[in-house]
Amino acid sequence: MGDERDLSHHLSISHSKSDMCGCSLGKYGETKTSFDLRHHPNQTSNEQKKDLATFQPSDPLFEDSIDDHEDYLLPTSFGKQKLTYPRRKVKQNHKSLADHLFQTKPFSLILPRSTESMCKRKQVEMENTLESPSELILRSGMVLLKNYLSLGKQVEIVKKCEELGVGPGGFYQPGYQDGPKLRLQMMCLGRNWDPQTKYDEYYRSDGSEAPPIPDELIRLVKNALQHSQSLINSEDELPMMSPDVCIVNFYATSGRLGLHQDRDESFDSLNRGLPVVSVSIGDSADFLYDDKRDIGNAAKILLESGDVLIFGGKSRHIFHGIKTINPNSAPLPLLKQAMLRPGRLNLTFRQF
Repeated sequence: MGDERDLSHHLSISHSKSDMCGCSLGKYGETKTSFDLRHHPNQTSNEQKKDLATFQPSDPLFEDSIDDHEDYLLPTSFGKQKLTYPRRKVKQNHKSLADHLFQTKPFSLILPRSTESMCKRKQVEMENTLESPSELILRSGMVLLKNYLSLGKQVEIVKKCEELGVGPGGFYQPGYQDGPKLRLQMMCLGRNWDPQTKYDEYYRSDGSEAPPIPDELIRLVKNALQHSQSLINSEDELPMMSPDVCIVNFYATSGRLGLHQDRDESFDSLNRGLPVVSVSIGDSADFLYDDKRDIGNAAKILLESGDVLIFGGKSRHIFHGIKTINPNSAPLPLLKQAMLRPGRLNLTFRQF
């Protein structure tokens, strides 16, 4: 689901296997991503269904390390939590429940701890203040808003995600049926999604629906899009969208996500190039992207806490993923105020 990062020393981009840093950004290219709408995933063929049924746990998406020769598949899916909280909403006789989404233990974003245990950096580094906002056009339809979110707004988002995440329809560790689990915790807002059934509308095994997207997050997305459009001076290059889906992922410091495309939305949304808006909070991450699933030649940028990455238009179908989460890189003021556990909180918004 997407991210970008860096100016001068903040941003590094790579186009070779041996050197993933040190290349300066030039003017964005006009390369078009190859995307065949005739093979839209919502139009599942019998062959695709057969392949899905015979999924094997050897999917490189679940490997501990990223190898230059690995071919990554689309990651993420939904698991289940059994909680004692009141159910938000339950409908009877709607559809069969998603029984393959097994129950997991409730997950909290909050991990109270002493200031000394939060970071292993030197005191002078720990007390650094958040940097000023800046913008970077990475390529056609792809914009990185550095330090776009204030500290206060980041704390608010953490608290809101924690509130929703411990309740019905909240965080769980996704995985394929009878297969391994992904190295992250996930929650859907607005509409359920999973890698096997995609956006098929079903209720989780605890009887709950996806919580709605909070209004303040919808406003945040629209403001970020309008700001990005003003930088590009073109609504055609980066269309406006109204988010009705938000996938919230939390990556521990060992978490990662293989190169993939976000292409499970409707034919209309994909055909119009309606953008994905990605918000990063917590530890920084090395974000890869390319027009092809080629980890050796993928560009790399650093996504830091408070950054907002947007990709739409000609960049809507880029392959992208998370190579590494950088431990002890979250701003200390954020850790003090939000008590966010070590790792990276990522919210990706899109319009189905």
